[in-house]
Amino acid sequence: MSASFLSPPRAAIVPQAPAAAETRPASSRLGALADTWLPRLVLSPTIIASLVFVYGFIGLTAWLSLTESRMMPNFEFAGLVQYERLFEIDRWWVSAANLGLFGGLFILLCLAIGLCMAILLDQRIRHEGALRAIYLYPMALSFIVTGAAWKWILNPGLGLEKLMHDWGFTSFSFDWLVNSDMAIYTVVIAGVWQSSGFVMALFLAGLRSVDDSIIKAAMVDGASLPTIYRRIVIPSLRPVFFSVLLVLSHIAIKSFDLVMALTAGGPGTSSDVPAIFMYQFSFTRGQLGLGAASAMMMLATVLAVLVPLMYLETKGARHGR
Repeated sequence: MSASFLSPPRAAIVPQAPAAAETRPASSRLGALADTWLPRLVLSPTIIASLVFVYGFIGLTAWLSLTESRMMPNFEFAGLVQYERLFEIDRWWVSAANLGLFGGLFILLCLAIGLCMAILLDQRIRHEGALRAIYLYPMALSFIVTGAAWKWILNPGLGLEKLMHDWGFTSFSFDWLVNSDMAIYTVVIAGVWQSSGFVMALFLAGLRSVDDSIIKAAMVDGASLPTIYRRIVIPSLRPVFFSVLLVLSHIAIKSFDLVMALTAGGPGTSSDVPAIFMYQFSFTRGQLGLGAASAMMMLATVLAVLVPLMYLETKGARHGR
């Protein structure tokens, strides 16, 4: 039998090539369509929900702040009447001053304590994992739990002051929680205890990303460790500082649960903050328009912090810093 008889006919082989050539473009077009539309389909519910429940309600709140809404919404335009009333209320200015005091101390102390703890852990000390877990543990608690715990600790009748008296230090006094001049500082103490571990984690991640060769070169040149951190390492953490400032500012401005659990804005209104002001006037006093105006002022405060920080960060990124 000849070899030509065993080989398949040429006509049986040639038609198979066009079929494969036609299949590949179809599958590639289907894959391209999937790559283009599948992410959009997956993300579209989140985007729609954000547009409706975040930006939509921000727009609704902005409109209510321009109306005479009281117990129920009133959509008739009234101008800036609610803002004029808001600025005439002394309690609003007290809450704004408390926010400035609490926010400033809260951010500065969290930055300082978090950076110091991160530098300490960056020295590769023993039991670093255990210490890191201890520092981070408060962040696992809600602000309600933190406020309730510190309310017990700082209560003169059953907390730190009573403990010192039981130990024989009868002259010891720590009544900040019931002192109208010092109550806002108890909120600072609880807030710093809650958030400084989170700040430490962010700074530690930034420190571990610094190139070791730069530090070794500086040590070869005779630079001391404090000088290396002050001149080289800490300036390189600028993006981390930006993130930390943004997060802490957001926490400080929207602080509601921590203050309510710890002091409830008291004694009197001495530790009141804009979030509590907005809640009480909107939902307990039937002043929905006035509460919406105070909420828009809180949003303006957030933007006043956010926009300059984002501008400085993008400006530094454009210049390669």
